[in-house]
Amino acid sequence: MARIDKAVVSGVFSLDGADFDVDNNVWLVGDDDEVLVIDAPHDAAPIIDAVGGRRVGAIVLTHGHNDHITAAVDLRSATGAPIWLHPADRMLWDTVHGEAAPDRELTEGTRFEIAGTTLIALHTPGHSPGSTCLHAPDLATVFTGDTLFCGGPGATGRSYSDEPTILRSIRSRLLTLHGDTVVRTGHGEDTTIAAELGNVR
Repeated sequence: MARIDKAVVSGVFSLDGADFDVDNNVWLVGDDDEVLVIDAPHDAAPIIDAVGGRRVGAIVLTHGHNDHITAAVDLRSATGAPIWLHPADRMLWDTVHGEAAPDRELTEGTRFEIAGTTLIALHTPGHSPGSTCLHAPDLATVFTGDTLFCGGPGATGRSYSDEPTILRSIRSRLLTLHGDTVVRTGHGEDTTIAAELGNVR
């Protein structure tokens, strides 16, 4: 039976030449034998600790901003797992990792099978052009990266972000999910789709 584990990894993200301390949620979906990792911020070591020796089937990046991808290459080296990223965020990836490319293109409808459960990619541009959420219907959960938080939409002051686009994505792709669906975010606390209905204009 698949379960969801969380590791919080602290580090720095850069915006307009300034650095900010930030805590990132890393989500691990799997069982005692295998796991899928969602996002790879800052430092691979605590993520590897959270994996705990399990086989990593994939490293899935919700978007390309530096605070979600910095440890991806080191995590790939440690686990042998492929890195998945939406191609619309490749320019963000390249500013961090240069010559080291992601392995697979994450696109609308991409499906991941892990520990008897399925995660389905939902392309939700706005926070970045390639921002992608992962819906796990069997677990009544959606992993939203920086697209939807407890309290409303993700920030649109970052590179390549756009407020009308993120609002369209949230309304059409996320708020249409069942209200009891748990929203597991890239930063901060969990929420639910029902709780966020009033927080999106």
